Amino acid sequence: MSKLLEYSVMRAVWPHDAAALRAVRTAVFIDEQHVPAALEWDGMDEMCAHVLARNIDKTAIGTGRLLPDRKIGRMAVVPPARGHGVGAAIMRELLALARERGYADVELSAQTHAIGFYEKFGFVAFGDEYLDAGIPHRSMRLRLIAESGGG
Repeated sequence: MSKLLEYSVMRAVWPHDAAALRAVRTAVFIDEQHVPAALEWDGMDEMCAHVLARNIDKTAIGTGRLLPDRKIGRMAVVPPARGHGVGAAIMRELLALARERGYADVELSAQTHAIGFYEKFGFVAFGDEYLDAGIPHRSMRLRLIAESGGG
């Protein structure tokens, strides 16, 4: 039985929290998944809302961001923190941010191995599988505001 991981999730601000956000994304995307740094650092971070998870020692262990175009991205949890609900806590906070902004829906580009994780939140895959940074992905969408209709 694994030890319970103590952590907190907070809304983060670029560039104030950039070092912590970068540490997680570097560990997961660049070091572990071999995404080229030029693709990871896309120049979009300053205009995004960020969520950051830290363990009890204040070490950054997970992150995600919400872009102005209603896309969720850069969801990452460092390997030792996986399986403890960190990713789910980050997603809940990102969805809360999207709802606060009045977004009718959100989209994301899911690595295919993670589709089941996103489906637990109600995301639905659409379109064909494609490669992003050499990694198979599918686009996914979640409706946040129910459509009103007669009938």
